[in-house]
Amino acid sequence: MDNELRIIISGGGTGGHIFPAVSIANAIMALRPDAKILFVGAEGRMEMQRVPAAGYEIKGLPICGFNRENLLKNITLPFKMWKSDRIVKGILKEFRPMAAVGVGGYASFPTLKAAASKGIPCLIQEQNSFAGKANKILGKKAAKICVAYEGMERFFPADRILMTGNPVRQALLETTISRDDAIRSFGLDPQRKTILLVGGSLGARTINESVLQHLDLVRQSDVQFIWQTGKYYSAQIAERLKELGKPDNLIVTDFISDMGAAYKAADLVISRSGASSISEFCLLGKAVILVPSPNVAEDHQTKNTMALVNKDAAIYVKDSEAPGVLLEKAIATVNDKERLETLKTNILKLALPDSAKIIAEEVIRLATTK
Repeated sequence: MDNELRIIISGGGTGGHIFPAVSIANAIMALRPDAKILFVGAEGRMEMQRVPAAGYEIKGLPICGFNRENLLKNITLPFKMWKSDRIVKGILKEFRPMAAVGVGGYASFPTLKAAASKGIPCLIQEQNSFAGKANKILGKKAAKICVAYEGMERFFPADRILMTGNPVRQALLETTISRDDAIRSFGLDPQRKTILLVGGSLGARTINESVLQHLDLVRQSDVQFIWQTGKYYSAQIAERLKELGKPDNLIVTDFISDMGAAYKAADLVISRSGASSISEFCLLGKAVILVPSPNVAEDHQTKNTMALVNKDAAIYVKDSEAPGVLLEKAIATVNDKERLETLKTNILKLALPDSAKIIAEEVIRLATTK
């Protein structure tokens, strides 16, 4: 066992944390097929299904976040944190990791805190342009902090920062389908401009309302739309469309399994501003309108958005204003050839390729250099 490369990767909660974590694990295995990788996640969160599906073992912690809406639910939080600390110490003792990686999410804090206290080299992968409180604390003891945005020395020691970008789903970069075939796969016309609306796997209420309130604008336009509503809103939207009538140029789905084809089909994307999504848009060179969610810690999605907008690499629509202006702005933009080309050119300049491999190399270096 002493000759094995043993790595713990911790975090999750959303696809934006899980996709980079799995990408890093895959990159480590590509470089060192003999490596042993163990994930640590939060019980009841999506990593407990997604990580095993990707072929990796995961241990769960009874950790959760602070509930600001129902303060009574926080009564058990100190016990859950204490129990998680105990479980993590047992995991570290049994697995004996040579390095620990934190990608954000509830489980990453107790895992990396315990690892650092035992002298295990820790690497943080901070995906956003504004670091969260947990990572700011962990960053004080981390050996390396991998970031995707400039100016992160505001939060972390400058000599330990490594600009790597965010790892993305490799399948998106390997999509070989042509634009025309991608559009035909959705039953649409390759001769027409196409707008893709996505709000994540669960959906985004504001983006959905922006469509529902302007179905006449959709119907009258010469543009076609692919609309991922999210599973949470799909039944409600289906009922509304029965009442209001679905335009023929609007494809509605609760979930898109082949996002590579969806991105290839789209001349313009409308999306929230999660760090992983933004990294995908940069690498793929997609023109995008960003509607940052206001319901995230430290309003980090708006800060992610402005990092692009300040370089004329994306268009920003405020969440509270989206229902009134989003569809009209999107249709005008997708029909403006010069504006589309400017957005695509500028966002492609911000791409940081090979992120997973660069991070994996750094993890291996930390694990094997004492």
